[in-house]
Amino acid sequence: MPTLFQVDAFTDTPFRGNPAAVCLLDDEQEADWMQSVAAEMNLSETAFVRPLADGFELKWFTPATEVNLCGHATLAAAHVLWETGRLPHDADARFHTRSGLLVCKHRDDDIEMEFPADFTKPLAQQVALDTILGTPVVAAHHGREDWLVELESEAAVLTCTPDLARIATLPLRGLIVCAAGSGDNDFVSRFFA
Repeated sequence: MPTLFQVDAFTDTPFRGNPAAVCLLDDEQEADWMQSVAAEMNLSETAFVRPLADGFELKWFTPATEVNLCGHATLAAAHVLWETGRLPHDADARFHTRSGLLVCKHRDDDIEMEFPADFTKPLAQQVALDTILGTPVVAAHHGREDWLVELESEAAVLTCTPDLARIATLPLRGLIVCAAGSGDNDFVSRFFA
């Protein structure tokens, strides 16, 4: 019988952070069934975790489709495995995914995640990103599925008001805006998909 959890990632405060559903499976399920569960949960991602001989299979579904990678739902899945005792706290969470092997390690009160690198190249396509984001753009690059856009400052990242309808027409999965951080932050970023 599948077990379902909702986890707020990137926070230690209830009802904050980035919510994800985690569905623990005993055996393989059809993609249509997982898609229906994700649509019912209506969160940005629902993670489906199934035990394997050498780790866990991990799949992510939005309410509309399966995706190749999701950081906060991976974090939530590892947290659920450790907190439910399905994985000892001193064991690495090894996830076999469409993006390859992802490893999470329990470090005191934190979770360290190892993800595949996605090297970017300058965006050759001319797009009015400053108009779409409502703020000047310093540089724009593309990776496999996403665009990475550097803005002038941390404040510009925090206050930009993107035109989500126009972002939806671009040939990408998501748009990452970032800038150098201040204080204890090396950088700040936001993701729009």
